[in-house]
Amino acid sequence: MPRIVVVSPPFASHAVPLSVLASALRRRGAEVYFACAPTFEELAARAGVAFLPLTVTRNANTGVAQTTDQAAAEAARLAEFVDATRAGAVETLVTQARHRRADMLADPEGVHAALRAVDERLRPDWYVVDQLNYAVTLALHCLGAPYATFCPGHPTYVLSGSDALFGVPYDWPEALRPDPSDAARLRAVAGENDRLFSGLFTDFARRTAPEVPSPGRAFGLTSPHAVLYSYPSLPWLPEPPGGPAHLFAGHMTRPVQSPGAAWLRRLDRFRDRADRVVLVAFGTFLSARDDVLRTVVSGLLDAAGDTAVVVAAGSRAEALADLAGERVVIAPTVPQQEVLPYVDAMVHHGGGNSFTECLRAGVPALVLPMSSDQFAVARDAERMGVGQVLDPNGLLPADVAKALDALGESAFSRSAHWASEVSGRGPGWGARRLLEVMGDRTAGR
Repeated sequence: MPRIVVVSPPFASHAVPLSVLASALRRRGAEVYFACAPTFEELAARAGVAFLPLTVTRNANTGVAQTTDQAAAEAARLAEFVDATRAGAVETLVTQARHRRADMLADPEGVHAALRAVDERLRPDWYVVDQLNYAVTLALHCLGAPYATFCPGHPTYVLSGSDALFGVPYDWPEALRPDPSDAARLRAVAGENDRLFSGLFTDFARRTAPEVPSPGRAFGLTSPHAVLYSYPSLPWLPEPPGGPAHLFAGHMTRPVQSPGAAWLRRLDRFRDRADRVVLVAFGTFLSARDDVLRTVVSGLLDAAGDTAVVVAAGSRAEALADLAGERVVIAPTVPQQEVLPYVDAMVHHGGGNSFTECLRAGVPALVLPMSSDQFAVARDAERMGVGQVLDPNGLLPADVAKALDALGESAFSRSAHWASEVSGRGPGWGARRLLEVMGDRTAGR
């Protein structure tokens, strides 16, 4: 069986699903190494695979971005990003585009040298690389090393054609459609980034490996062999690029486990006091938006007396502690995958992990997208009938319970349908298909 190196950026929302995939590859007989920043070594141990310390970017997020130890410049940019989310969707995406210029190719020479050393020492048959790990993809392209691409979020992270631009949603949810002038401004900034980084990639490849083909568009650089998506296949998504096999695994989550005795006791108490239990979580970065968290919880308590609430509040747990009570638990972190089977609905930010975890659990959602691919994910939830979407910055307490009530029986029925659809896929399916495709396409390296 092959020797595979799974390379992850140092972000919990990426490293966790990649470690789940690494474990699934191991269970199918592969010799697997998980390469990530040293603070993520525990994920390799949990997956039962070897660990390679490898740092490929300057910033990091070990679970709650605001409490992760990182350089002052990275912390300042994180604060600027959170502030931008308060100004709305387009301003946030423009800010994120500007930040990419500072960190996307922070040390391409160092990443290339580190991966060349790994390649010479281990001689892996192939790699698995996060689509957003652009410096790693560029390095492997220059080394001529075969790799599969893992797409951690919305499938349009893999650009579908010349008109697609990284950082511009392929479609918008009804509640957040920008006006034409704002949409044009975003496309202009994204187009400038596309040209800038494509030039940087081409120059780096020409200096480093003039014998290899040009990498072309930076944001379009993807495995020519296989792309594995942690997402369901949806008929309205843009056609993916030709060449690689496109494998839609539906989700990349662990087998369902118990949340533990303490959480079970909390959830049992809630069932005694309320007819509906709602989980509220905005991921590892956006829990910083405690103003939106407060609006959500207040709305559920004020307008729906039969509702109990579990809130993952990150670094803002103390700031929201006054909301805790008989029907509200405020915690820095919540075992989301484990708690989801015990709740009736979720309020989340449209992150790819939260979206697919809800699908697997059959839990409908109120989606409040704020950044990145969340607008595209929210639009899909809307079209699938498994969620309501609102603008987090225009949210009033009364809107929250009204939106959850509006989900109705149809959303529960559609959620159950999609839970059935994705149950036959997941990491085991993805590992099997990757091994098949990559074995066929990289034989004889």
